[in-house]
Amino acid sequence: MSIRSQSLVSSVRSRIYGHGRGWVFTPKHFKDLGGDAAVESSLRRLKAAGTIRQLTRGLYDYPASDPVLGLIAPSADAIARALAVRDAIRLQPAGAYAAHQLGLSEQVPSRVVFLTDGPSRKVKLGQREIILQRTTPSHMATAGRKSGTLIQALRHLGQDQVDTQVVAKIRRQIADEDRAGLQKDLVHAPVWIADLLRPLTAQKTST
Repeated sequence: MSIRSQSLVSSVRSRIYGHGRGWVFTPKHFKDLGGDAAVESSLRRLKAAGTIRQLTRGLYDYPASDPVLGLIAPSADAIARALAVRDAIRLQPAGAYAAHQLGLSEQVPSRVVFLTDGPSRKVKLGQREIILQRTTPSHMATAGRKSGTLIQALRHLGQDQVDTQVVAKIRRQIADEDRAGLQKDLVHAPVWIADLLRPLTAQKTST
């Protein structure tokens, strides 16, 4: 290996170590360090050395491990963040996954759904299926924000399933610094969701 190649491998490794275990990444995360072919060559070397793991084509992680379970699968959020960088798209948790993220549902979904402004596709990683579902600009208006996840979680639950316990859980999810942004984003929510969230964002939250 040339000195230049060794230097690039070292730079790529340092960036991976800097993000810590559990980080999911693509060659695009290193485009400032070298050309595409050189970066991909460095990743292949790190994979061969057992430093990183290839999840699927163009997608890698620096795996976390457990003394009993061994290597741990990366989180759906970590995978989504990497896909967003790789494909230059925005993603928004939706459906049962959004509800589970906020503690509004104890059900752990086997199919993780993200709304996207990119093309629809499915990413299969072992037993986990991540679905990117293309949607309308209005549904992506709050993408990546607390309000977006709240709106999508409530859409999934439906008005009839929202009781006092659900409202209490939502209230605990809204920090004081979230309130102004949430109030602004209510224009993008269905009327019943806006009516539900408005009083929760207009007052100090309690834990």
